[in-house]
Amino acid sequence: MRVLLTGHQGYLGTVMAPVLAEAGHEVVGLDSGLFADHVLGPTPADPPGRRVDLRDVTAEDVAGVDAVIHLAALSNDPLGSLAPDLTYDINHHASVKLACLAREAGVERFLYASTCSVYGAAGGDELVGEDAPLRPVTPYAESKVRVEDDLHELADSDFTPVYMRNATAFGYSPRLRADIVLNNLVGHALLSGEVLVLSDGTPWRPLVHAADIARAFAAALVAPKEAVHDRAFNIGSEVNNVTVAEIAGQVAEAVEGSTVRITGEAGADPRSYRVDFSRFRAAIPGFDCEWTVKRGALELADAYRKFGLTRESFERSFTRLAVLRAATEAGTVDDTLRWRR
Repeated sequence: MRVLLTGHQGYLGTVMAPVLAEAGHEVVGLDSGLFADHVLGPTPADPPGRRVDLRDVTAEDVAGVDAVIHLAALSNDPLGSLAPDLTYDINHHASVKLACLAREAGVERFLYASTCSVYGAAGGDELVGEDAPLRPVTPYAESKVRVEDDLHELADSDFTPVYMRNATAFGYSPRLRADIVLNNLVGHALLSGEVLVLSDGTPWRPLVHAADIARAFAAALVAPKEAVHDRAFNIGSEVNNVTVAEIAGQVAEAVEGSTVRITGEAGADPRSYRVDFSRFRAAIPGFDCEWTVKRGALELADAYRKFGLTRESFERSFTRLAVLRAATEAGTVDDTLRWRR
């Protein structure tokens, strides 16, 4: 297929593009480029693509495309809380505009990167499946719910949207994100000798490696239509349903000499959920995640050492909020997070 991959210069897109190419697809990219230059280690060659803000996408961007994998978003909860209006403009309205243009252009399959955060306040110890009530507690998660709802209205016999509700990502990518839980805790452990947890450590988190997300999208791209049409799928593994305290413990095991400190200063986190991932395995026979949290922590520690992660880069180059604040203060990006011309 000829696949448009939005966010191809992001944390997940940098891992996913080579996986799609190796599967024989022609990949074209679309990315604002806000984080493209923040790299740790060698970066694989990007696929051909356009540097364009998601809000400025036109019919030309989806012309001649067989499928769209839509990763691009203003990502993570702190960013969404800082600029909720921009979160809805980019994550919701621009995403639906892209889907409408794709449908009009004859694109047959639209894989949407949603999130398990849509279950945010689920609570309890029962596994949450795709038909559970959605209880988003942040603008980021709410924007994902809204897009899913709107894509459902667009689904028809010629247009197949698929809602890939990814667990919290982890693992090494050259375009690193240090503001997601496992990546963050490994960095703190390596740089300070301490695995620092600001919450009370009790919330449940489902985690999934970036490479397993890439493999899941590649599988959904070519799955029989009847298996995926207008369906939501949790992407991850029950093995990686862990509490934040358990994540911290596994990080301490992976980073020799580090110790866990749980301060609780951030208070109780309402986002707590354990997730059932069996629907995707049933739809895609033979698929299962390959990465555990412990293996991912070891991988990250090795990459951080090998490529010389520093405290400055950890805090400034690989934290989304810090990068955007620095760009706006420098005047290279305006208040709407568009490049200044």
